[in-house]
Amino acid sequence: MTDGTGTYDLAVIGAGSAAFAAAIRATETGHRVVLVEQGILGGTCVNVGCVPSKALLRAGELAWAAGHHRFAGLDTSSGPVSLEALVSQKDDLVDTLRQAKYADLVGEYGFDVVPGHARFTGADSIEVDGKPLKARTYLIASGASPVAPPIEGLAQAGYLTSTTALEVKAVPRSLIVIGANAIGLELGQFFIHVGSQVTFVEVAQRIAPFEEPEISDAFRGVLADQGATVHTGAQVLHVARAKHGGHVDVSLDVGGRQVIVVGEEVLVATGRRPNSADMGLEEAGIEVDSRGAVMVDDTLRTSNPKVFAAGDVTGAPQFVYVSAYEGVLAVDNALLNADRKIDFTGLPKVTFTAPQIASAGMTEEQARDEGYEVDTSALPLDAVPRALVNRETRGLVKLVAEVGTGRLLGASIMADGAGEVIQSAVLAIRHGLTVKELAATFHPYLTMAEGIKLAAQGFSRDVGKLSCCAA
Repeated sequence: MTDGTGTYDLAVIGAGSAAFAAAIRATETGHRVVLVEQGILGGTCVNVGCVPSKALLRAGELAWAAGHHRFAGLDTSSGPVSLEALVSQKDDLVDTLRQAKYADLVGEYGFDVVPGHARFTGADSIEVDGKPLKARTYLIASGASPVAPPIEGLAQAGYLTSTTALEVKAVPRSLIVIGANAIGLELGQFFIHVGSQVTFVEVAQRIAPFEEPEISDAFRGVLADQGATVHTGAQVLHVARAKHGGHVDVSLDVGGRQVIVVGEEVLVATGRRPNSADMGLEEAGIEVDSRGAVMVDDTLRTSNPKVFAAGDVTGAPQFVYVSAYEGVLAVDNALLNADRKIDFTGLPKVTFTAPQIASAGMTEEQARDEGYEVDTSALPLDAVPRALVNRETRGLVKLVAEVGTGRLLGASIMADGAGEVIQSAVLAIRHGLTVKELAATFHPYLTMAEGIKLAAQGFSRDVGKLSCCAA
């Protein structure tokens, strides 16, 4: 920590992906940087988000596949899962990556890390656990945390979050998941895969409500095939746990009909709240919205010209690659006067279910709301040879194009490896390719990526009447 003379060029509140990307960028350009962190290095992704959850999800997929494959002549089975062993292995991976990708980089790049809670004491000063720390510029990169809605009885009954669910050591016999967007679907399906009976409860009229309706319907079918129960358009009225730590009763209003769902545990996956409380933002003249997200302009500057913000604390799309992108952009603007502006054109998102759900750009509804006249092509997965070979044809590829220009505006995929396949659509959207140009691009036969080409061809041809690899 400095003596208050302002020797730091940049002080960052937080030590997650946005903070580290900012620190690396700033030190590489010759600036002195300090990170202030009240918790553990690495933030959400490596500690309680992407890395640990996907490690467990992959294990769950393998456990399920061992007992539910569709190939003749194979005798496989899946026995009880030792969740304690999986969690221990997951923890080892988290420790390794936190050390290699965060802790070791502090010395490698030469920035400082100060432990403690940071609060603004004025427009251009902060304190850490009561001790002053001053810098030329500040970056708020404090992330977000799971939040539960104000449901009667929920706090008293007890519940799991996306963080605590990763530490469960025994498979619950039954689980009620409140929230069926990306996190709820991922974790809920994981518990299906390892042996739980799972019920999903979603207030919207469909699961995965921000995806294309065809994707939502198709994945609901997958969950039904795997034995899950799904309630959509469901309002949670009350939660109560039986005496002596027994089962949990969740009362729902489903279209005016009262339904009681019973489970051993409840997982709440209804969203995350920006970590902006008790930071002295008012004293620094930093505005937040109704959810507590730090408000920024398109250069990531807050209402205080000396303070920038990046990542989940701003209410930006909550992906680690967005946080890292914004961390670098904030430094370029704060210290290098770059005047860069946020550009999320073609931004991809992936839900790591099985099969995966991935999308980029706009959905059909979003494009119409933006004033575009659109045409669409929806290709069922049974038209993709790779899916037939895999004997898993539940899913689809949907493309959205602008009428007239043929420019690709959006893509959505539900398929094995959709998270990899979507990247070609990201590049096409970002660089203004048309679906005709996309259809004319080489796509290897017997890959899931060929589904993008086939869907692009579907705007002008009946792909069911084409031979293999027909151009």
